Amino acid sequence: MSDLNFFGHIIDGEEVPSVDGARFEVWNPWTQEVWAEAAEGGPDDAALAVASSRRAFDEGPWPRMARAERAAAIHRLADLMDERADDLATLDTTNMAKPFAQAQHDVARSIWNFRFFADHQRDHCGEVYPMDSGHHSYSEYGPAGVVAAISPWNFPLMMATWKIAPAIAWGNTCIIKPSEDTPASVTLLGRLATEAGFPPGVLNVLNGHGSPAGASLTADDRVDRVTFTGSSTTGKTVMASASSHLAPVSLELGGKGANIVFEDADLDNAVHWAVEAIFRNSGQICLAGSRLFVASAVYDEFMDRFVAAAEALTIGDPFDPKTRFSSLASKKHFEKVASYVEGVGLEGGKILTGGVDTEGRWLVRPTIVTDLPLTASAYCDEIFGPVCVVNRFESEDEVVSLANDTRYGLNAMLFTENLSRAHRVASRLRAGTVWVNCFFIRDLRTPFGGVGDSGVGREGGNFSREFFTEPKAIVMQIRR
Repeated sequence: MSDLNFFGHIIDGEEVPSVDGARFEVWNPWTQEVWAEAAEGGPDDAALAVASSRRAFDEGPWPRMARAERAAAIHRLADLMDERADDLATLDTTNMAKPFAQAQHDVARSIWNFRFFADHQRDHCGEVYPMDSGHHSYSEYGPAGVVAAISPWNFPLMMATWKIAPAIAWGNTCIIKPSEDTPASVTLLGRLATEAGFPPGVLNVLNGHGSPAGASLTADDRVDRVTFTGSSTTGKTVMASASSHLAPVSLELGGKGANIVFEDADLDNAVHWAVEAIFRNSGQICLAGSRLFVASAVYDEFMDRFVAAAEALTIGDPFDPKTRFSSLASKKHFEKVASYVEGVGLEGGKILTGGVDTEGRWLVRPTIVTDLPLTASAYCDEIFGPVCVVNRFESEDEVVSLANDTRYGLNAMLFTENLSRAHRVASRLRAGTVWVNCFFIRDLRTPFGGVGDSGVGREGGNFSREFFTEPKAIVMQIRR
């Protein structure tokens, strides 16, 4: 394998192999071929990365920079990402078969993550607390220290930058461990940070598997914050590891989003977003609208349109401009999703369209399922693939109860033209985000996270400020 297709660790401003020389293969899931190799991080590599970030925080200029100076440095990185946008998108498409146009969208959002948090920390204000006792009190938000960030494979660059951007903007140093399935774009990001003039150790990239690379980061008592996005099961392991040295954690975990279509919905709009909510990124979205509830009064008409729209999606090579849907991100994940689809009939369900590809590709076609009992695994579990389970409902109370009957609580959607109902139902849904007549629209100032098995904490805007800083109260006597 040529070193042109090698992705090393970025530690202390240099791209380096693993201490023991270990590497792992990186696959292209569409072609089912190995296209690159990456450094396989172990405990020694993790220790070097943490030591570098610790030194950069304790001794380096980054936490001590003027806020405007730090913002300017982050904008330089964003400028370089703009220049290399197609390269970054190409890496994500190659790594996980994401359609190229979607990867380009993800890169644009990644760039915006950096620009938003650079400006947010530069322009933020603390609070002043008037006191009647001859004293004056106010708050400061200083950086917390070393941040260990572990990002998932479904949005390789975008989710990594969602963690890195607020961490470094607020003056912390950061070690990012991307998924072993998708190390390429994040490694390029690390190279660009060096090119942008970041001091060594401000942004380190540690490639490797969750164990030992990720586990070594979360258990290190030199790490002050841990932020993780991934499965609920792994999130519990991360939280337990970080608790050994009382590091605060932010966990964005699984979802089983409810999508509710009321009888007064604009059906064209509802069908469009229902397709986006479950079939975009081949369903590999924690926010996916995988449980669809349709009012009986419009059920037949909606389902005819929904099935037709699913079948109209162009499936193929992710680099083909016509492609809107491609393979799953790995053989392992394909086998997981396929097992749920193949079990639908055994659980009493009916597949209206879709199913597992029969041509040997790691592909599950856009799949719509009905008639599943509410206890079926395909209804209850996060499949993390293009599988939508549909139920009809009769009343508002009934559908709110169905939507909330899950151990997850990351997001929900509802479609109605009744303004009062929109407000009323949105307030009743147990979810961290509720979209009304849309999906996947974000304002980076708002809280993002979930309840139940969907996570711990919130990030975004001031919520990221709270997590990535150590708020301090200062009280002064001003009158004796």
